Amino acid sequence: MKKLIYSLALIVLFLGCKSTKTLSTSSGLERRMSVNKIVKNHNKFQSRFTTLQGRLKVELTQGDRSEAHTLTLRMGYDNTIWVNAFLNMVRVKITPDRVRFYNKLDNTYFDGDYALINSFLGTDLQFENLQNLLLGEALFEIHPNRFNKTVHPSSYELRPKRSNDLFDLLYLINPTYFKMDSQQLSQQANRNFLNIQYPSYQKIDGLVLPEKMTITATISDVQTTLNLNLKSVILGQSLRFPFKIPKGYKAIELK
Repeated sequence: MKKLIYSLALIVLFLGCKSTKTLSTSSGLERRMSVNKIVKNHNKFQSRFTTLQGRLKVELTQGDRSEAHTLTLRMGYDNTIWVNAFLNMVRVKITPDRVRFYNKLDNTYFDGDYALINSFLGTDLQFENLQNLLLGEALFEIHPNRFNKTVHPSSYELRPKRSNDLFDLLYLINPTYFKMDSQQLSQQANRNFLNIQYPSYQKIDGLVLPEKMTITATISDVQTTLNLNLKSVILGQSLRFPFKIPKGYKAIELK
């Protein structure tokens, strides 16, 4: 029995080391690579899966306030983003047409559209944009004929040829695995800025996924920073996404 346990432990360790690997990046930029080829490579490396589950360590900083939590993240590709805190104290369920959230610490909940998320991030995003953000992919689809490539020391930098009336956009694409190194949205008039950085990626079952992310949202000079660390990722399992608002909770009202 002892030998069997040791053997199983070695197999688990072997499989873990084989399926998950932090990726290193080269500094070799192909200066002549066209925008069309960069976008084609970026689309080629998009992560496609049925389900994803992992541990998500979150550090939130806003002014003098600082919090750290370890959460469970579950995703059903193109249909659900589900986040759960320890002892079900906080639970979030996001689908393409609905955002639901409750907090047992103050007995509040939200059940509605994307207004809650957009007020936090300072820009209008929908399900596909949030999914892309978590997977290290372009927030908005890149049409090669609408973007210019700019010189950057370590990434392929893409900017729209024409300015957008709603926001300015910048993509920095990694030259090794063509995921995002950084993507930035800014609304100068409203002093709203969203900066998403991806310091490291990991390879799991052939897919390249973010390992660490830093999201900095500045809304009217008030800055909020989220540091995310995604670990223990498992793909393709059968998952449930339960959500039920407890009785007696008070709805969050957005101002």
